Amino acid sequence: MQQQATRIIAIRHGETAWNVDTRIQGHLDIPLNDTGLWQAARVGEALADEPIAAIYASDLQRAHTTAQAVARTTGAPLATDQGLRERSFGHFQGRTFAEIEAELPEQARRWRQRDPDYAPEGGESLTMVRARIAGTVERLASRHAGEQVVLVAHGGVLDALYRLATGQDIQAPRTWHLGNAAINRLLWTPDGLTLVGWGDVGHLEAAAAARDELHS
Repeated sequence: MQQQATRIIAIRHGETAWNVDTRIQGHLDIPLNDTGLWQAARVGEALADEPIAAIYASDLQRAHTTAQAVARTTGAPLATDQGLRERSFGHFQGRTFAEIEAELPEQARRWRQRDPDYAPEGGESLTMVRARIAGTVERLASRHAGEQVVLVAHGGVLDALYRLATGQDIQAPRTWHLGNAAINRLLWTPDGLTLVGWGDVGHLEAAAAARDELHS
């Protein structure tokens, strides 16, 4: 008997000050900024009427706070899972892209070229991240056949999910957006992930337009 698919809504956390500064966060626990808190509230409102069996979030506060906004509107149970953490960038963490380019040009080149086996000192390679995310999604989604779950995580996690769902190679240039608090939809079966919809920011655009009109 064929197992029913698990529907997944995958969300990147709301904006942080370090996102704005292009500073590498990795496993550093950076909070949402005011824009990020607003985005989290909007995605919570957008999903309020969705049937959601469970919400799983990275234990880093930028993702967990975003997930809490969804839990408040949906009433779905929220659990943290370290398997949904951002890629660990080791000694790159806390630096900006420009600083890494200037201080560590050879390492920056390998990173920029998406060398699958390159790991910053103390960090993870793309191959390691992909395996971690694939295993985490299988472990969580397999609990919810025929149901819908929300995963709240990070840009690197969402990138891995997109590649897994579309068969994109680790080294393929990214042509898809990883927007803060965008709604992304996938299906999981024991055969793997498939893509349903990606990068929906209609809830953010509509709310921003309404806010601007109110203040005009």
